[in-house]
Amino acid sequence: MAERRLIGVLGGMGPLATIDFMQKVIEATPAERDQDHVPLIVYSVPQIPDRVSAASAGTNEPLPAMLAGIRTLEQAGVEAIAIACNTAHAWYDQMAAATNVKIIHMVQAVISAASQNNGPVALMATVGTLQAGIYQGCMEKAGWQALVPQPDVQSVIIDAIAAVKLGDIERARASFDFAATSLLEAGAQLLLLACTELPVAAKGSIHEARCLDATACLAQACVAFSCGLDGNSV
Repeated sequence: MAERRLIGVLGGMGPLATIDFMQKVIEATPAERDQDHVPLIVYSVPQIPDRVSAASAGTNEPLPAMLAGIRTLEQAGVEAIAIACNTAHAWYDQMAAATNVKIIHMVQAVISAASQNNGPVALMATVGTLQAGIYQGCMEKAGWQALVPQPDVQSVIIDAIAAVKLGDIERARASFDFAATSLLEAGAQLLLLACTELPVAAKGSIHEARCLDATACLAQACVAFSCGLDGNSV
């Protein structure tokens, strides 16, 4: 049987995005049989307080609930944790300091996956992610040019995210396509999907090939860790 490290998933933010992340872990795993796949313990609790409003207001309201999830994953014996929510990374430092378990950083996974990027990258994310500066600093250090949406386009991105949470995928895709077109016309070379709802909205879009999917990057980093492909033997 192939040896695999156990990964914990702090999810539920939102539920459909968590399932999308799990699917991408499966797709990214080199496997010929069930036993080759990455073992996951998934903590999907949608009652974690809203991350966007807290990040925008600079409060720590979701942190205790997220730490409770981390405690649960620790007790299950996970060797690393993935947070299936971009905005939740506003509290990454506090969560990492509260556990001895490695927390795989989504932003670092994105930068590593697209290290050769040379053109402007449109940052499609929640207002909370943008205001917390979760991506901008890392993008600047990597030499990326971040294109932040104008308010009218940002409102359409918010609608796409909200539509996924409502389960209205047709509306989500229409809003995503409108925002994506606007950002590409503004000079973006890549569309960074920095909200876990956005890959769901982008699936099947005419712009899907221009997308850099943060969820997929996190999934690939988890597979590399679990399978010992990250430079550390299992």
